[in-house]
Amino acid sequence: MVDSLGNGLIFLLCVPRSGSSLSTVMLQNHSRIFATQEMWFLMSLVDLPTNEPRAYGGHSIIRQFYNAMVSEEVFERACRSFAMEIYNGFLEGNSAELVVDKSPRYYCMLEWLDRLFPQASRIHLQRNPLSIAASYKKVNRRTGEGFDLIGSLNSSKLNMKAVDLTLGIMRLNDYFAEEHAGAYEIQYEQLVVDPQGELEKMCDFLGVDYEQGMEQYGRFLDSAKSDMFYSMGVGDPYLSGHQEAHKNSVNNWNEILTKQETETYCRALGAGLFHRMGYAEQLEAAERWTGVHYEQHPDEELVQRLTNQFRKATNWDLQRGYRMQTGSRSAEATNSIRSSVTDEKEDSGLEALATIRQLQAALRAADLRLEQGYRERDRLRSQLASANGKIQRIKAWVPFGQQISAWASQRRGMRGEKP
Repeated sequence: MVDSLGNGLIFLLCVPRSGSSLSTVMLQNHSRIFATQEMWFLMSLVDLPTNEPRAYGGHSIIRQFYNAMVSEEVFERACRSFAMEIYNGFLEGNSAELVVDKSPRYYCMLEWLDRLFPQASRIHLQRNPLSIAASYKKVNRRTGEGFDLIGSLNSSKLNMKAVDLTLGIMRLNDYFAEEHAGAYEIQYEQLVVDPQGELEKMCDFLGVDYEQGMEQYGRFLDSAKSDMFYSMGVGDPYLSGHQEAHKNSVNNWNEILTKQETETYCRALGAGLFHRMGYAEQLEAAERWTGVHYEQHPDEELVQRLTNQFRKATNWDLQRGYRMQTGSRSAEATNSIRSSVTDEKEDSGLEALATIRQLQAALRAADLRLEQGYRERDRLRSQLASANGKIQRIKAWVPFGQQISAWASQRRGMRGEKP
């Protein structure tokens, strides 16, 4: 079962096209592990306070409700409770005890994952970045969408694939830069070359025994868990065409990417990242093929442009250099979360704390109303200025406007009318 600290929960973290579908379909064959295709639902929880317009209305009210009435602590606790209900609901009626949440683009909210479930296990699935880019191109060509790698990286508008291929990979490598007891790293290339050996090590990290044949996912297609896995219809479109891991997609990037695409992408990431990820040989092959020696550092102008584009579109700040925080704060997080979940009613200071929260919420609500009042005042002032401008223009268009106005006043006086 998944508890309030995240024990029993496994985050499989990577960017899209890294081989996460293959990893997950193998893990879900284990009798004690439940895994489905991509969930992504934690990202939707984070976005609740920035609710998008709905047909039934109330958009501004919902946003004000979260911002003015719901404290960050209460919101976080509510999200944790909701997530636990979802995760543990998966475990009902089967022998599984662990849940794998495999959701590419969780790299956007690593800080929130650390706060929400500090004791969850984290698996970092890595793949040669050039192979990831080639996989994007291959899959999109298959679906007819097409993928312009160079255009995506240089676009003046946000392109999430470009963010995946740069900021996503960078953030995950920063996040896992320091060793941690709750973190495990695996390379896609090693998984497909020696699936049993890699799964044995992964199972050992997760505290379960390896089960014979779990890497041969074609043998488990008739199970209930397998039916649920494939029911989502997302992930790797090529996965269901094979019974077990194969090496067809290892180091075939130069058959899909052009020299110009390879050069542009390597310059964007910088050589240092390839070395940190353990893909120095692949980088050397790219340098020999393109005839270019790449600088250690990434293209900072490109990185900053993508960061700004993402922030503007989502209001999320992708912090550079963020490291996993669960180790340094695990004791603090354990105490605070346990007290809020199990001992809250017994806390003698809870009444005072509730009063403080109510006052804080009232203050935020007042601030919002004041801000709305200022906006309404500015809007009315703008309308008044516009109306005055129109009147002045009308007067300028009418010849002898003042004389006509005086004449009209005289006529009203002769008739005994009040002006």
